[in-house]
Amino acid sequence: MAPVIGLAIGRGTGAELAAVFERVLARLGQLYATEIDVTRSPRIYHSYSSLRREGGIERIRRLTQEDAEHYELFCRTQARHGVPAIFRTAINAQSLYLVRQRLQAVKVDVIAHQDTSLLLVRDEAQGFYTGENSHSPGTVTRTMSFSREITEKVVSFALRRARQEWPDRGIGQVLMAYKFHLLDGALDEWVAEISERHGTPIRLCQPDTVNRNLIERDPPERTVIIAGNEWADIMHVVLLDRFGSERQESRCTENIHLRAEVAGLTEYQTVHGSADDLEGRDAVNPVATVRAAAAIAERHAGCAGAVRAVERALRSVAERGIRTADLGGRHTTTAVVDALLDVLEPAEPDHTPLTGRTVAAEP
Repeated sequence: MAPVIGLAIGRGTGAELAAVFERVLARLGQLYATEIDVTRSPRIYHSYSSLRREGGIERIRRLTQEDAEHYELFCRTQARHGVPAIFRTAINAQSLYLVRQRLQAVKVDVIAHQDTSLLLVRDEAQGFYTGENSHSPGTVTRTMSFSREITEKVVSFALRRARQEWPDRGIGQVLMAYKFHLLDGALDEWVAEISERHGTPIRLCQPDTVNRNLIERDPPERTVIIAGNEWADIMHVVLLDRFGSERQESRCTENIHLRAEVAGLTEYQTVHGSADDLEGRDAVNPVATVRAAAAIAERHAGCAGAVRAVERALRSVAERGIRTADLGGRHTTTAVVDALLDVLEPAEPDHTPLTGRTVAAEP
């Protein structure tokens, strides 16, 4: 039976990147003699820019809720049918975070370069990025929460994932970057209890403290940073630039759902947004989408070696100067993908942890 992969498409450049994803996934399936089926969500989800074009606040609120409800149902349905992964292009953050709150999601990225290795686990299930809005004349009130249960789930997941990434060498340190001074000491108590229960030291830090330490010195190898999105959303691209020699336009990442009903379903996305200003121009950088297709093919569709094959092809294309304008090139999205598919060949799998490998495709 052919593996099935979910596909959810947002507005902006979503349709163009979905086409890139399907082309690369299909080619990898051919190379590895594996038929891969794709099931699309029937709804095209809004970006923030497309919502703004729809009109006033009440209409935006309604469409935001409709997108969230539809995408949540799509995720739950795929999980129920045993679909292991979904590739999603960028959609409106407010809709997305409603789903992440309900499905208790974390975003995972291993940022590795030379002697630095960071596991960043972004807590997407609680905090300011989650919650509900209520409106009164001239005022928006946002209500959100933190809970011991969700904090325990996020930390437990992060420790498990770190041990999978570094099975032989162990964890160097565990930091939590949260604005805990605003929570009456509750988060301090929860983290202390969790740390003792797991037998692992965990330092709960203010975000500015983490930033200061990162400026003063590189973190120890195999550092785990568990962070609320209030800090991690901003710092993710900074960490990529400083410790991974990467730009967000070329990076994909994964979201893991911790709620039991959808456990086992992984959502892949580009780190960059919907790029509505590039819609229809055949100009969006396809590298992050290409990498997502490779990761999904290797991890969820039996194409062992797909990641190494794609990284080798990306390097070949970059060395020939074939790149989109954001990387200083003059090629279209289609031209970059065509060139990549022309040189893409099977490769043996790399047995180092997949999320920890990055081969730069940029000059």
